[in-house]
Amino acid sequence: MGSTTIQVRRETRDHLAELARERGLSIGQLVDALAAEQPTAAQRAERLAADREVVRRAIGLHISDAEFDEAPDILGNIYKIAAEKVRAARGAAA
Repeated sequence: MGSTTIQVRRETRDHLAELARERGLSIGQLVDALAAEQPTAAQRAERLAADREVVRRAIGLHISDAEFDEAPDILGNIYKIAAEKVRAARGAAA
């Protein structure tokens, strides 16, 4: 596998070196791992299409992409409810 050189600020290099040391990796391995954690827009679109197809098969109904887009953000709503409960509990404890 080939390699290349990238230019970053000295502070960034030092930060990457420290992170790599903490994880027992080289800077190159760390950058590889960080890049692998961040999908591209095309990869996210592929995953979304695949996930929607799984849902269609699981429920046995064809749901159009437009219908998916118009559906409520259930997970987002759950996060909001949970955050509100945490804030309320903190307020009651104070």
